[in-house]
Amino acid sequence: MLKSINHWTFPKDMPMESVFEHARLAGYDALELNLGQAGAIGPNLASTTTELAAIKRMAESNGILLRSLSCGLMWDHSLSAPQPEVRRRGQEIVSKQLEAAHELGMDTILTVAGYCTDDDTSYELLETRSRETLGNLLPHAERLGVTIAIENVWSKFLLSPTEMAGYVDGFGSSSIGVYFDIGNVMLYGHPEQWIRILGSRIRKIHVKDFRRAVGNGQGFVPLLAGDVKWPLVMKALRDIGYTDTITAEVGAYSSYPLQAVYDTARHLDVLIHGEPR
Repeated sequence: MLKSINHWTFPKDMPMESVFEHARLAGYDALELNLGQAGAIGPNLASTTTELAAIKRMAESNGILLRSLSCGLMWDHSLSAPQPEVRRRGQEIVSKQLEAAHELGMDTILTVAGYCTDDDTSYELLETRSRETLGNLLPHAERLGVTIAIENVWSKFLLSPTEMAGYVDGFGSSSIGVYFDIGNVMLYGHPEQWIRILGSRIRKIHVKDFRRAVGNGQGFVPLLAGDVKWPLVMKALRDIGYTDTITAEVGAYSSYPLQAVYDTARHLDVLIHGEPR
């Protein structure tokens, strides 16, 4: 498995050259980038082909793989929103995400299928709208050779591994899969069970730890400090034949924020190799 970290862990104002340099010095194999608003550091909605090529060269010069592109913009532009104009904007963002990932040489993007909000008249309508929007995007993904990977988040939608599996299978396309977040599922399930049920549908993995007794967003803690049964989780991943990136999605420290990048690299060594490196 490949040791990876999300760009969000780095200081927000750090230039991309320094981000890649620190990723290399910390011993990462890969870095997950995020599609941001126009003008954001790194790939963003206004990035040109030339700018994306420059980011790709920086990664290559540091020996860092680019395997996936996340996006934090979907909370406000849900693919299942009741408002057609919101869904259209969400579709445009995911389309740009697919194109940027292709230019960067990535094989996967992360998105969220939908959110069950107070505005929704029924769970069934949420699923119908979500399927329609993602169905519109699938031909574009297939042409570009990039997989749309659906992440399990606290969206009150796709709340079991069997439901997630059925949702993905319903598209009948190899260009849609699952981006499984181990920490996110701890509030309502057991990640090792999800992994075995989802199996080859899993295209990428996010790792973070969680303390169930907290029960809210404050329960996310550094790797190895929470309630995830990591030996069981890692065994499940090996049993399904997963060999791709294990991407840490953790926050920067409030003091000396960059230290989180280096500490997390050592935590990932323990998960992947069973001991510190």
